[in-house]
Amino acid sequence: MPTHDRYGLALSTASEPAAAAYRTGIDCILAAWPGAEAAIDTALKHDPGFALALAARARLHFTYAEPKAAREKAAQARTLVAENGTDREKSHVDIVALAIEGQPAKALDRALMHLEAWPRDALILSMPLGAFGLFAFSGMPNHDQARVDLCERHARHYGEDWWFLTYLGWSHTENGSVGAGRHLTQRGFELRRENANAAHALAHAMYEDGSLSDAERLIDGWLPSYDTSGILHGHIAWHQALLALEKDEPRRALDLYARYIAPGASKAVPINAVTDEASLLWRSQLCGHAIDPALWQAVADNALRLFPGAGVAFADVHIAAAAAATGNRAALEKRIAELETRLADGKLLPGPVMLAICKAFGAFASGDYETCANLLEPAAADVVRIGGSHAQRDLVEDTLLVAL
Repeated sequence: MPTHDRYGLALSTASEPAAAAYRTGIDCILAAWPGAEAAIDTALKHDPGFALALAARARLHFTYAEPKAAREKAAQARTLVAENGTDREKSHVDIVALAIEGQPAKALDRALMHLEAWPRDALILSMPLGAFGLFAFSGMPNHDQARVDLCERHARHYGEDWWFLTYLGWSHTENGSVGAGRHLTQRGFELRRENANAAHALAHAMYEDGSLSDAERLIDGWLPSYDTSGILHGHIAWHQALLALEKDEPRRALDLYARYIAPGASKAVPINAVTDEASLLWRSQLCGHAIDPALWQAVADNALRLFPGAGVAFADVHIAAAAAATGNRAALEKRIAELETRLADGKLLPGPVMLAICKAFGAFASGDYETCANLLEPAAADVVRIGGSHAQRDLVEDTLLVAL
């Protein structure tokens, strides 16, 4: 009998156990829920030639910054899908592989074309979305609107699907329609509470509309049900710590940091780990709270270990903050020089705003608030180009406000 994914799309595996495990694994990926790796590995155990399962495994390796394994499995998936895959599966594998191979612009273009033919290919639709998706990291100034447009274009194909409602809602929230976004995300969350992406998106909506007590109740009540191995556990704890700072509870914020966010405590993927660590300590200082230099040094060391060279723009901004906070001018200047080289080569997608932010952090840390403000004020409109969410980019705006 033919096999299908949860959205009714045909799968080139004759093994129903493989297809069932694949469906479970994809749902775990879409929900940011533990168990994706085990489920996809089970699918491959039942059918080692299952190209889409290999592509999903490659994407998981890539998410966890395991590039060698990611490229190897993507290459295997390309070979296998060429032999017995459908046109949809060939296109699906190609898009995943392009992203892994360092061709995000081409992956985005192919994804948008793919979705015109197969709009219910949810894994491909997920790739342009979110704060760390292909749109957000494209350098586009209007990536928030682009996500809304993409979701609305294909909404009729999803109906009351828990994953789609989550991302449709979050896209509206980030684009400024916070009331509508919160309502949509809440519907997705109610359909599946084992959905870290929905809990995360709701926390963002509550942050944006000022419902800080609602956000605190949400996270306090839900986070204990989410295993610490979950990809978003440390980041949702970061939201919890931000709420503590908003309530002027620095001790609680730093306790949450020590338990769930700091190097050695967090099980987050590298980009979340580094950005959450540096962001929380920097924001704590902006609020007037002294930070133990040893905490900053651990963050700076971890950042350079995980990202020794420039290339992941959103991480580079936070690595610059850590270098500035520890007084490591050599590391800061080296990162800025690498970014200047990438800009000259046309490889720095966010453009010159990256240099302004990194230099401004150095000025701020050295007490030169006038230079900091002079760098950030004219660049404020372009900060969106670095990607991430509104809540994450507030780091830059808050630095400007304090500098002023």
